[in-house]
Amino acid sequence: MSDTPPDRLRRALDQYVVLLLQWNRRINLTAARSVDDIWAHHVEDSLAVVPHVPADAQRLLDVGSGGGFPGLVIAIARPDLSVTLLEPVHKKRAFLATAARELGLSTVDALAERLEAHAGRSYDVATSRATWPVGEWIDRARAFVKPGGLIIAMEGRDQHALPDGATRSPYVLGDRTRSVVTCRNN
Repeated sequence: MSDTPPDRLRRALDQYVVLLLQWNRRINLTAARSVDDIWAHHVEDSLAVVPHVPADAQRLLDVGSGGGFPGLVIAIARPDLSVTLLEPVHKKRAFLATAARELGLSTVDALAERLEAHAGRSYDVATSRATWPVGEWIDRARAFVKPGGLIIAMEGRDQHALPDGATRSPYVLGDRTRSVVTCRNN
């Protein structure tokens, strides 16, 4: 059997999920407690973001990374990206750093910082999942995304008015409809 990208991706994601479950016994990374639940509620959800990350993007910021959703999943799927994971909770940041190291993701940097402390840096793409309401996240992210760069938010079943220039791309996850919201930074 050849090592096609989907095979490599599946193996790396499976390894990540096993590691997440091991750490989840000691620190609360997610409410999901089984491989199937993590795949269904978190991994597949995070993978929905990957097609929205521009092929020419080089640097991605994920804010409020928690257990690595969506930032670490994106880094696994797109090992060409330099990914910075911001997670202010030190225990969660320790997990992210360990996962990146054990998965061989040398382009991932996990920092125990709040967004406000990360000022002065510029990225091609910024993501966040369930950290702020979509409009608020887009407003906050503008300071961290270069002009013309992309801001990505994830939205659950509750949809709210989007800021000017934002686009909603719905998808189905199990029995739920969710959306990836994208907005170019002017």
